Amino acid sequence: MSVHADPLNAGTHADPAPTVKPRLILTVLGLCGIVVALMQTLVVPIIPQLPTLLDASPSDTSWAITATLLAAAVITPISGRLGDMFGKKRMILASLGLVVIGSVICALAPSLIVLVIGRVLQGASVGAIPLGIAILRDVLPPKKVGGAMAVMSATLGVGGAIGLPVAAIIAQSADWHYLFVVSAILGIICILSVYFVIPESTVRRPGRFDFIGALGLAAGLIALLLPITKGGTWGWSDPKTLGLLAASVVIFVIWGLWELRLDAPLVNLRIAARKQILFTNLASISVGFAMYGNSLSFPQLLMAPKETGYGMGLSMVAAGLALAPGGLVMMALSPVSARLSMWKGPRITLTVGGFIVGLGYAVAYFATSTVWQIVLAGMIIGAGVGLTFSSMPALIMGAVPITESAAANGLNSLMRSIGTSSSAAVVSVVLAGATIVVHDRVFPTLDMFKATFLISIIAAGATMLFAWLIPKRKAA
Repeated sequence: MSVHADPLNAGTHADPAPTVKPRLILTVLGLCGIVVALMQTLVVPIIPQLPTLLDASPSDTSWAITATLLAAAVITPISGRLGDMFGKKRMILASLGLVVIGSVICALAPSLIVLVIGRVLQGASVGAIPLGIAILRDVLPPKKVGGAMAVMSATLGVGGAIGLPVAAIIAQSADWHYLFVVSAILGIICILSVYFVIPESTVRRPGRFDFIGALGLAAGLIALLLPITKGGTWGWSDPKTLGLLAASVVIFVIWGLWELRLDAPLVNLRIAARKQILFTNLASISVGFAMYGNSLSFPQLLMAPKETGYGMGLSMVAAGLALAPGGLVMMALSPVSARLSMWKGPRITLTVGGFIVGLGYAVAYFATSTVWQIVLAGMIIGAGVGLTFSSMPALIMGAVPITESAAANGLNSLMRSIGTSSSAAVVSVVLAGATIVVHDRVFPTLDMFKATFLISIIAAGATMLFAWLIPKRKAA
């Protein structure tokens, strides 16, 4: 049996502080990852009620989710670069501060516009996850880094999975504003924990911050992701949709030319073009696409009335609880993923994860008649997503200098956001392709759900292809 060289030690590794307690550090950073991931699903249970609660249209209240996803995509690579320059702990604390400020604004929100502002700040906090992954490389002993990164990577899926039932329980038992009171308290706990437990990394990448690059990236991402998330509402042939998509291409071309001429760019495109990073980021898009298909389709299957012929008739709380095991499996498999990566290499872990995701959707395609079948499919998909998520930081950081680790992880998280946003648009269009009416409500047909499962299987297959294209590393 051959053991593969640890990709994280391919470059320079920071010397860990002598007083480092790896388990305590991982516990604190893992909690922070779960809390910021919760922000993305926090308002899902109250979305149907928001038009009444805030006297606004359903299309307007959907900005409570859209704004959060856009903010997460835009800020994550920027916070990664700032972390490399000024300190990762400092930027994690800043990200958690946005959770608290955004939560307070939402808790006091008298109108939709105020709520959306708060949700933008909450979405911007997601940069804490790639920052946490990067700081693990800097402060932990090398032998502890692989497993710790696997656990930290899984927090994104875990937070999203457990957020739905927790938020539903709070929303059903108390005033909706208490959702944000709870998130503010969690944010404060995380800030105190990070401040007193996490050592600051001494690794820095000095230089001037690329403000023009940051503005260009933000403009390009908004021009790209806004029509992707709103295309179903505006219409895919609407001038706004087509105009923004065309503008995004122009902006990204100009932005890329600007970044290539700088010595200290916001995103080092030359490093990003290396095969290991390029194909890992492409795999991040495809697995993000596949993962979100589960998040969009399974809750609807579980909550649709039985009169549809396929629905389970579950409440939001019950549906959330049924899907929670998928997130827990992600966390439980983190140590397995780390060992597999050490044994066969993270490239193989990514490939296996993509296969398992596809297998989970195949189970869903052929077996959707009972709750336990959906739970089983969700757990299989969760296992595969957990393997893919945990392998990507090792692949990314094994190919970049330690001074660029936070920015590189931030870019990888951005690719995942592009995948999830694209999935939301595609799955919504597919599910609306054929519908039935039950009790004056419109529901997708079962065939449309199966079509989304097939599309997700294709995305999982693309993940395997991209993993196969990643250059092999020689065994030690």
